Amino acid sequence: MKGSVEKPVVCYVGIDVAKAELVVATQQLRAVFTRNPAGLDRLVVWLHGLGANVHVVMEASGGYEREVVAHLQAAALAVSVANAGWVRNFALSQGRLSKTDRIDARVLVDFAVANAPRLRAPISAAQQKLTDLVRARHQLVAVRSLLQNQLEHTREPLARRSQEELVALTTTRIERLEKSLTALIAATPDLQAKAQKLTAVRGIGPTTAALLLAELPELGTLNKAEAAALAGLAPRNHDSGSFRGQRHIAGGRSAVRTGLWMPTLVATRYNPILREFYQRLRAKGKPTKVALTATARKLLLHLNSLLKSTPLSPC
Repeated sequence: MKGSVEKPVVCYVGIDVAKAELVVATQQLRAVFTRNPAGLDRLVVWLHGLGANVHVVMEASGGYEREVVAHLQAAALAVSVANAGWVRNFALSQGRLSKTDRIDARVLVDFAVANAPRLRAPISAAQQKLTDLVRARHQLVAVRSLLQNQLEHTREPLARRSQEELVALTTTRIERLEKSLTALIAATPDLQAKAQKLTAVRGIGPTTAALLLAELPELGTLNKAEAAALAGLAPRNHDSGSFRGQRHIAGGRSAVRTGLWMPTLVATRYNPILREFYQRLRAKGKPTKVALTATARKLLLHLNSLLKSTPLSPC
């Protein structure tokens, strides 16, 4: 078309990340690199040799991808981290039942061509530290809860003493992590500003604010649909023909969804706007869980909007 500007052709590169090596593929090439500093340096040189508009795509691999993503982003390369379940379902939709590192790398290329995945924003050292601290705290809280539940049914004195000691030790470690979280947020201006806005909302305390900043760092840059979907709070239709099924929530980041549950319960009592919203839903006959889920979604969307605005506007 006369006067139109052609979009540059993107060279998608799929990387299957393992503990020891990286299997790399484009639509025409394949290569393998070791997952160590020397191997990553060679990978960067290889990728730059492909020319301009290189876009690397990989799956989340239990943390093994972190170092690779950071190294490539430091070399000014575009990187996306795709949802592993989506990629696998994409492969099955193409009839690819076999699964090897080489196949997975090539599937990532085809997935990227079909879906043009969003770029992963660079993660600062403070943001990564925050995420590690929040997840470590979450794990210890789960361990302590398990021990306390077991303690209720333990009668043998030595076993009880051992469990009580572990509960006390776990509590000490949790408190230490919480102090580190508080110090980190206070020492990081961007995190501190966001945390102050979040905790200005009734129902959101420092722990929930830290969770949201760690597990949903995109908060404040999303539209309503994206925010609800990432938190797993978007209602999903279940209709077919004339049949209209119940709406359900699914997917998303479970840590965010579960982390908002108690704040939502608090908000339905002490936050006047959310309390009125929740009570209106219940008055319409909505089940308690449905009303609470809708309130959690409204709370999240308010927090997302709050971080977009410059002035502090508590709810």
